[in-house]
Amino acid sequence: MKIPLSILDQSPIRSGGTPLDAINETIALAQLGERLGYGRFWVSEHHSMDGLAGVSPEVLLARLGAETRSIRLGSAGVMLPHYSPYKVAENFKLLATMYPGRMDLGVGRAPGSDQYTATALRYGSPLGPEYFPNKVADLDALLRDVPPPTPGMEKARAMPQVEVPPKLWMLGSSDDSAVLGGLMGLPYSCAHFINSEVREDILRLYRQRFKPSAVADKPYASLGVFALCADTEAEALRLARSRELWYLRIISQPHGGPLPSVEEAQAHVYTEQELAFAAHNRKAVIAGAPEQVKARLEAMAERFDADELVIVSITHDFRARCRSYELLADVWGLQAT
Repeated sequence: MKIPLSILDQSPIRSGGTPLDAINETIALAQLGERLGYGRFWVSEHHSMDGLAGVSPEVLLARLGAETRSIRLGSAGVMLPHYSPYKVAENFKLLATMYPGRMDLGVGRAPGSDQYTATALRYGSPLGPEYFPNKVADLDALLRDVPPPTPGMEKARAMPQVEVPPKLWMLGSSDDSAVLGGLMGLPYSCAHFINSEVREDILRLYRQRFKPSAVADKPYASLGVFALCADTEAEALRLARSRELWYLRIISQPHGGPLPSVEEAQAHVYTEQELAFAAHNRKAVIAGAPEQVKARLEAMAERFDADELVIVSITHDFRARCRSYELLADVWGLQAT
């Protein structure tokens, strides 16, 4: 029996397109994912980037819930060091009220931005990432309507009350997040597409440190993977050129710019340093014809001992992105609805 597949969408803004195009494409992709049989549809939080429209997962999830019927929806994730756990709990309990039994709340410690934007998001708060475990513990309590552990917050209760609270997830790509997720008894999602150097036993480390909790009585771990399917391997590798150049621009110019087209990528003259960077980043990419992608995903799931795979696909042509998820659903044997 194959493990479940889910989708993580980052609402990419392509060159020649607009932020509104990106949001409308995310909505259309959520609807497609539901029809194809994917288990979850998660959206991300990124700030101060020309190429990503998804700055507020809470707002986007409210729209996605109205545009879908049954697929689980969630954040991958809310960058909790920037925010009050109380306000995050309110936002997601309201979402869980509107869309009962469908909401995941993934939280992460990464800034999701540059240092200047991170400072602007915190707006003078002295609480940095070192308080992340405390904030997760308070958020967990507020979602479940029990006293938060931080002194002074014991009587705080986040409304509205819900019968089925959002499912709290720990997100990350390091040993620290895996251990913390295990010790707090949360399901854990590891972002391989962000950190291809992550240790292959990271999900086993999470399971070793897992302690049953009110959220989960046993460990559950997913792996986030960048995968791109096309009818041929050559076409998949051609489509992947857009992301390759875009990642280079993200680290080399302010705000990164929009997602370039394949033609822009093919016309770019790479320096030796850029070629080395691109080659290194390819380690985090699975691109090919359907059977090739299936085989590599199965091998990754087995190597990492993942319970679920969360697929990230980015192409300049939205039809090609949809086609990628369609081909993967078919070869994986997902049950269409």
